[in-house]
Amino acid sequence: MSAIKTILVIGTYDTKDQELNYVADCIKKLGGNVISMDVSVLGDPSQPTDISKHEVTAAIGKTIDEAVNAGDENLAMQIMASGASTLCARLYAEGRIDGMIALGGTMGTDLALDCARALPMGVPKYVVSTIAFSPLIAPDRLSADIQMILWAGGLYGLNDICKATLSQAAGAIYGAALAVEPPDPDRPVIGMVSFGSSALHYMIHLRQPLIDRGFSVAVFHGTGMGGMALESLAEQGYFAAVLELAVAEIGNLMVGSVVNAGANRMTAAGRLGTPIIAAPAFGDMIDFATWQPVPERFRDRPYHAHNRLLASASLTADERRELAREVAHRLQQSSGPVHFVLPTQGIHAWDVEGMPAHDPEALAEMVDEYRKVMVDPIELSVLDCHINDLAFSEKVLEVIDRWIADGTIKMTR
Repeated sequence: MSAIKTILVIGTYDTKDQELNYVADCIKKLGGNVISMDVSVLGDPSQPTDISKHEVTAAIGKTIDEAVNAGDENLAMQIMASGASTLCARLYAEGRIDGMIALGGTMGTDLALDCARALPMGVPKYVVSTIAFSPLIAPDRLSADIQMILWAGGLYGLNDICKATLSQAAGAIYGAALAVEPPDPDRPVIGMVSFGSSALHYMIHLRQPLIDRGFSVAVFHGTGMGGMALESLAEQGYFAAVLELAVAEIGNLMVGSVVNAGANRMTAAGRLGTPIIAAPAFGDMIDFATWQPVPERFRDRPYHAHNRLLASASLTADERRELAREVAHRLQQSSGPVHFVLPTQGIHAWDVEGMPAHDPEALAEMVDEYRKVMVDPIELSVLDCHINDLAFSEKVLEVIDRWIADGTIKMTR
C-alpha cells in the first residue's frame, strides 16, 4: 500500500456531523486521506459523505426506508450495522482503506463493533465511544485487536474536552495505519491459552519447540479478554491448531464471574474444524475482581489475591465435576480432532502441597470426572504428572508432531 494511508470514518452524520468532520480534518492534517461513511437513519449530513446511508443499506439489499420503517430503533441500527460492516470488509478487500475509526454513543458503538469485526487482524480499527471499557460491551462483541478510547464530553456537540479526545484518536488511527506490521499470511499460527509463567510453566516448555517446528506462537491470557481475542481469531480460521490448555474462563462463566470471555468461549475453533489440544489448567478456581467485595458464596473458601485487580477462590469438588462436564460438552461439538491431556497430580502452581489451593481430594474427584466425560470423539491421554512437569508439555508436542505427520495440522495458511 502507498505511504499515504486512507482511513474510513464512520458515524451518524445527522447528529455528529461536526465531530466526524473534525476527526477527518485531523487525519488530513497528518497527511492522510479519508473516506466518510454516513450511518444515520433519519437525518442528513451538512454536506454529502463519500458513502451515503442509501449506499449502506443497499450493500445488503435493503433501502433506507426499510430502516426508517423498521418500527424500532434497535432493528433500524442493526440494518445499518449490517450494511456498514459489509462495506468495511469490501473496501478493505479492494485495497481502498488502511484502517477505520468510528464515533458513537451506545448506538454508534454497537454498530462500530460489527465494523471492527469485519476487518482482519492487523488492520487498525479504532472506536471512540462514550461507553468505552463499560460492562455494557460484551466480550464476544470485541475484535481481537480493537482499540478504544473513552469519549469524555462527547454526547452532544464539539467542545474543548472532546476535541482533546478526538484529536488523539485521529492521531492514533493514522499512526497505527503507518506503523502496523501485519501478520505473515503464510506462517501457520498456534493459539495457546495460559496464565502467567509463575502459575503455569507449559508455555515456557512449548513455545520454542513450536517455533522450531515452523509455527508462530500466540499465547493468550485466560482472564476474559484473552479468551475473547483467541475466540475472535478462531472464528476467522486464523489458527493451524488451538491449545485450549486453561479452562478458567469457562468456570468463571458458569458461576457468573465477570472475568469471562462470553457465552461462546471454546466453540469457534471446533465449529471450523481447527485441531484442538485441551487440558484442565486452573479448572479448580473462580476469578473475581479484587476491588469488589468477595462474593458471599466464596468467603469461606481458600482465597488468593493475585494483585489489586484479580483474585481467585477454590471451586468445590462438585463444581469441578460440573466444569469438567461443561468443557467436555463444548469440545464434543467440534467438527475437527480434539485431544485432551489430563495430568493427575495438579493443574497449576498454587495447588501443590503447602500452597493455599492444595486439595488432593477435590483434585481426585475432578480427575475422575474428566476420565468419565472425555469420550469419543475426544481422544484422552492421562498422565501421572503435574501440569507444570515437562512430561505434560512433551505429550502435547507428541500429539502435535503426529498431527503434522498425518496432515491434520496444515503447515501452510
